[in-house]
Amino acid sequence: MERSLILLKPDCVQRRLIGNIIARFEAKAINIVGLKLIQVTPELSKQHYAEHVEKPFYPGLEEFITGAPVVAIVLEGLEVIRVVREMLGATNGLQAAPGTIRGDYSSSRQMNLVHASDGTEAATREIALYFNDNEICGYTPCLTPWMRAGDE
Repeated sequence: MERSLILLKPDCVQRRLIGNIIARFEAKAINIVGLKLIQVTPELSKQHYAEHVEKPFYPGLEEFITGAPVVAIVLEGLEVIRVVREMLGATNGLQAAPGTIRGDYSSSRQMNLVHASDGTEAATREIALYFNDNEICGYTPCLTPWMRAGDE
């Protein structure tokens, strides 16, 4: 099983799309093993977006991500990083395909609703920024045998 950090960004929270987005992950048989509403601080923003801090667009990014609460989620599933990124669609909502989360709900590059880890190393680092080990609750849903074959 693989894990990924998902952030339902301030625009998602403000637009009251939290339930719609979570429902799509659940419908895809992806497990939610960590979930909380938090306010990102400037310090946490700098840690999360460390590779962008010195770039000219960073101040606007920090202002956006700290502007309202986010929902931090740890998702777990088979190939979950790839699957979730495909579900999200292109970063720019105007370029995202219909049927993807951004294609259906976003029309902006920055106001693109959701952050998702882009690889296993990033997922490990990002999950540790937002969650303590005791805040992650792994489990096997009783429906699992009805959602995929035992050898998958």
